[in-house]
Amino acid sequence: MTGVTRFTANFFSYLFHPLFISSYVMGFLIFFHPMAFSEFDHITRVFRFITILACNVFFPLFSVFLMWRLKLFVNSMYLHDQKERIVPYIVAMIFYWWTWYAFKNLPDTPEVAIRFLAGSFFALVAAFLCNIYLKISIHTVALGNALMFSYLFSFTDAYASGLYLSIVLAVTGLVATSRLMVGAHRNFEIWAGLFVGMLAQLVGWYWPF
Repeated sequence: MTGVTRFTANFFSYLFHPLFISSYVMGFLIFFHPMAFSEFDHITRVFRFITILACNVFFPLFSVFLMWRLKLFVNSMYLHDQKERIVPYIVAMIFYWWTWYAFKNLPDTPEVAIRFLAGSFFALVAAFLCNIYLKISIHTVALGNALMFSYLFSFTDAYASGLYLSIVLAVTGLVATSRLMVGAHRNFEIWAGLFVGMLAQLVGWYWPF
């Protein structure tokens, strides 16, 4: 593999890091979808998005950074080993659960957002359980989750567009290929992650809240 190819593969792996995916989807719903959060003023939308960034990105990453610097549970920010992923998974699950719970109880939150956040939490739980047996690709778990959401959303959204689903599908394929190219996972771990993420979102979508 050439240096440029490896750089490109790593670039997409970082750009679509698992912790960023829920923020991308919620950012789309909050700022770009014509109706999902249309009842909220701009300031409220910004604060809702900041909540997502804080709970789903910053706090989990900062927690792993502290564990790494204090030499507690993890030896690297990259979490290459299955054992290293145990505590970070638990920390992320706590924050993702809190995000779902907070949005569920905030007034007038669109149901589609609540269901997506529930699916994201279930995906983390499933990935944590799978991690006991194999080093499942959390990249494809997160993207499989977003892919299933895009698919289900396209059948219920009055403003549905095949473009949204096509973009998520293309990104999923791009990142999955990148993870294989850099040798981060085997084929089975990539496909298992995709299946687990999609199934988790399916459960979240139909979960009786």
